[in-house]
Amino acid sequence: MKKYQQTVEDINSRLARATREELVALERSLAADTRKGVKTALERARRRIVEEEAEQARLEGLYAFDYQYGLCVIGLDEVGRGPVAGPLAVGAVILDTEKLLPGLNDSKQIVENKRKLIAAQIKETARAYTVEYVSPEKIDEIGMSAALHLAFSNALACIDQSGLHVEKVLIDGMPLHLDEREVNIIKGDTQSASIAAASIIAKVERDELMCSYAQQYPQYQFDKNKGYASPEHIAAIKAYGLCPLHRKSFCSAFLQDSLF
Repeated sequence: MKKYQQTVEDINSRLARATREELVALERSLAADTRKGVKTALERARRRIVEEEAEQARLEGLYAFDYQYGLCVIGLDEVGRGPVAGPLAVGAVILDTEKLLPGLNDSKQIVENKRKLIAAQIKETARAYTVEYVSPEKIDEIGMSAALHLAFSNALACIDQSGLHVEKVLIDGMPLHLDEREVNIIKGDTQSASIAAASIIAKVERDELMCSYAQQYPQYQFDKNKGYASPEHIAAIKAYGLCPLHRKSFCSAFLQDSLF
């Protein structure tokens, strides 16, 4: 019986953390090892390297997209346009282009716990950032289009106070005509690093705010629905009426009369 100096567990441990260069060397040294566990570990390591390199290329592409517009750009994105309760939120970020943030992506593509970690990293490393809100009451007063314009304008004004020389303002979606530096990018949160960062901090902050509101108004389960019109949320509106966090203009289909 052929004897092996290394156990499958030891080999698997080395392969699990090997770089591409280390994997090439390990493949040569393990070429004669016929154990099934070793072959499986090698294949797993190959797949991991391919996935890591693809993710690194995606991440570098996000930053390269921003770089074409200058060394200092603002990314802006909104969260909370569609809910029937809670504020509209707009995030704005100037990233440090020397510090690529692993996992940075459109906020909707990131699981909640990871999204919170990335949001914290954005705030730690960004050259400037803010999240600006428009209240439900204000949304009812001026309408969503004007509310979006107001929130984006406030976020841009806040970042401009940082004193940084901003070359371009990258906004996810259709033109808002806020600023002569404005560049509008359809699906910008999947193309631009700074827009993706803005979408993450805005979503994390707004989600946390809605969770805090759930303690005040538990019957609506804002911690679960974040203000969106889930079947349970609609049922709660019909049972209890509206609270001050609801956008009355969005809820007319659910209730004829409001409690507020």
